[in-house]
Amino acid sequence: MLRKTKAMNRLKVGVLGATGAVGQKFIRLLADHPWFEIAAVAASSRSAGKPYAEAAHWIEPIPVPEAVAGMTVRACEPEALPEVDFVFSGMDAAVAGDIERRFAEAGIPVVTNARNYRREAHVPLLVPEVNPDHIAQIAHQTFDPSGRGFIVTNPNCVCVPLVLSLKPLADAFGIDSVVVTSMQAVSGAGYPGVPSLDILGNVVPYIGGEEEKIMWEPLKLMGELQADGTVQNSTIGIHASAYRVPVVEGHLLSVLVKLATPGVSEQDAQQAYADWQSPLAGLDLPSAPEQPVLLYDEPRFPQPKLHAPNENGMQVTMGRLRKAGLFDFAYTALGHNTIRGAAGGAVLNAEMLVAKKRIRSRN
Repeated sequence: MLRKTKAMNRLKVGVLGATGAVGQKFIRLLADHPWFEIAAVAASSRSAGKPYAEAAHWIEPIPVPEAVAGMTVRACEPEALPEVDFVFSGMDAAVAGDIERRFAEAGIPVVTNARNYRREAHVPLLVPEVNPDHIAQIAHQTFDPSGRGFIVTNPNCVCVPLVLSLKPLADAFGIDSVVVTSMQAVSGAGYPGVPSLDILGNVVPYIGGEEEKIMWEPLKLMGELQADGTVQNSTIGIHASAYRVPVVEGHLLSVLVKLATPGVSEQDAQQAYADWQSPLAGLDLPSAPEQPVLLYDEPRFPQPKLHAPNENGMQVTMGRLRKAGLFDFAYTALGHNTIRGAAGGAVLNAEMLVAKKRIRSRN
């Protein structure tokens, strides 16, 4: 259930790549959203022209929402979605770049899960609780001369729990370096995902392209916004190893952290988490978790099966915060990869953009 928020006229949204795994998650999360109404679904030429329920190989654990099931799938072109106020993109990166650009150039904001524009100088890479000020980059984008169309991205599904779990320590003590090992669920590979003979009873110690994203994206997320609308990347040193494990949902991270401040005690670190306040407090965003980061005392927690669904899949959970030899601290972190790390993160981005009046009705 989404949080109860103030009533407002719902904005009309389109979902690009609506038949894929991420697109389906968007459909599910938006089905009862108090601020957003699905007005159009769009996908590849293979699906265009078909009823959504026929075009989508539905894999979500609820029925296809009735309001969407009978919608005709449209082409992923701005002229095919004239009534929408903005679009969510769950498209594959192989096709997302040009299509998302055309929507932005047509004056339609794009909130995307795809990676194509994450490194663009004036495109925000956004986790709202970590770098909400980066939305100011939108004003420097040149996709649409009127300034109405723009692109905002959310990061890789490992980077979300990583930066959220680091944020309280970074604010309190600064961070020098991080070593992270990610144990990533099979749903992160999309559908049909990893072949069963590769993953059942096994661990695959390599995910192509993943480690590079984990080592770079947090630097932009935790970087400083500059007057020219660019971001000066953080200088934190990050080393990452990514593993695919036989878990359906929930990416589990083992993290080692060296702080910029010497002599921080375990009690000091725990207090930093207790004291940290989300910058979203008071914005009344429907998808925002009440407690974005939860640190458990129980050493067996967090576990993907038990805790990935916390707060509708939007909470990052942590455990085993302890002193760590060559580094200052070690801990475990967990995030729901297809909700907080993908579609849910994008929905939260859009909610903040509405609250900050960056997205408005076109009427």
